[in-house]
Amino acid sequence: MSSRTSPVIPGFGLTLGYTLVYLSLLVLIPLGALFLKTTELTWEQFVAIISAPRVLAALKLSFGTAFVAALLNGVIGTLLAWVLVRYTFPGRKVIEAMIDLPFALPTAVAGIALTALYAPNGPVGQFATALGFKIAYSPLGITLALTFVTLPFVVRTLQPVLADIPREVEEAAACLGARPLQVARHVLLPALLPAWLTGFALAFARGVGEYGSVIFIAGNMPMKTEILPLLIMVKLDQYDYAGATAIGVLMLVVSFILLLLINLLQRRISHP
Repeated sequence: MSSRTSPVIPGFGLTLGYTLVYLSLLVLIPLGALFLKTTELTWEQFVAIISAPRVLAALKLSFGTAFVAALLNGVIGTLLAWVLVRYTFPGRKVIEAMIDLPFALPTAVAGIALTALYAPNGPVGQFATALGFKIAYSPLGITLALTFVTLPFVVRTLQPVLADIPREVEEAAACLGARPLQVARHVLLPALLPAWLTGFALAFARGVGEYGSVIFIAGNMPMKTEILPLLIMVKLDQYDYAGATAIGVLMLVVSFILLLLINLLQRRISHP
């Protein structure tokens, strides 16, 4: 007996066919072409490119800053989503619009604005310089730029889940003697964790591939503040298409493995 349930509106075969066609045209074929391009390189050449110190430094910087930015947004985004769902206050609509601003704002504009703010001669950067550290042209500046760009992914993922949690459940737990931390741990956390992991994965994935908002504030110093997408552009400017493709494959494989692990963790939490 088939395990697939029949929906009210038929057409599974047709819709599945369209889905596979679009998925192939938009995702599978371009990625397949990426891997095919690397066949122009021998295995020794491929390993030499992806193991170069400059590439490894850029890999560590891109994935490290994206991971930290996703963690920061996991905390900040959860608080913002909680405030927007649980409370009504003047200016709430303005905050809602500000959260969506990184979606509509061109990333280059965001990068220029952040650089002007956090540069050594900027309104905030000059105070950091006086304290003995700098924000722009450092990994800290890259992390701030990624935090700005990826914040909406966490907030918009958590908001519907928080809205679906009845307040009566929290109140019932409190009436039974549960403390606020116990309510958060045993009532809210199990319901929020799968959505939180989804928002984290979306923010992390966007941060790894972010380019426009980072190149202005990064300073683009090799071995220090050079990200992998910029290194790919450098290879393309040098007409080293095979080298750029090899770095792209490296990013793709590492990103796929990390996202797969996050999805497996999410599934295990959702279906223990």
